[in-house]
Amino acid sequence: MIKVVIVDDHPIVADGIRQLISEEAGMDVVGTAMCGKDCKELLQNTTPDIILLDINLPDMNGMDLCAYVHNRYPFIRIIALTGFKEYFYMQKMLQNGASGYLLKNALPEEILEGIRSVYKGERYFSEEAGSVISARKEKGKLFLTIRETELLSLIVEGYTNKEIAEKLFLGVETVNSYRKNLLLKLGVKNTAAMVKLAITEKLI
Repeated sequence: MIKVVIVDDHPIVADGIRQLISEEAGMDVVGTAMCGKDCKELLQNTTPDIILLDINLPDMNGMDLCAYVHNRYPFIRIIALTGFKEYFYMQKMLQNGASGYLLKNALPEEILEGIRSVYKGERYFSEEAGSVISARKEKGKLFLTIRETELLSLIVEGYTNKEIAEKLFLGVETVNSYRKNLLLKLGVKNTAAMVKLAITEKLI
């Protein structure tokens, strides 16, 4: 049984998704929350497999809540379910630990497929969200993983590999490897160029 929590401040939306999931074999909604505070309290007593998370919440944005949940409950998988279809929101949710991105106009079948896919450890995007990401990648927009973003931020701040290793609880050689991969991925030859690109392209 896939246990799902819905975090959305619109009762009609939450009720509709609850009904959709409850009618699907092998899935169950184990809780709902209308704001970040409610979600945090709910997770103290409930352990879902999946959280469907709206970005626009009354007390905090879903991107921050996504990072909070991901850091404290890394075993819970998060899917953004939102009306925001801009690439910025998709990138930030993925960087903050989300495994999927669904737009609220997604077909019911997409929502159910997204839950199943993310539960299995895969990433999932509704068709329209996937089109936005694909179009942005075709324009050459860079996408960094959570770890790459952390590393790049520390490099920009001027930390040495040894200091970065200590902060991220990694070996120095691992950091060296990450740094080399970043240089290749960003298409730059040295740290100075990498820092400049990170700032101009707002990668962090």
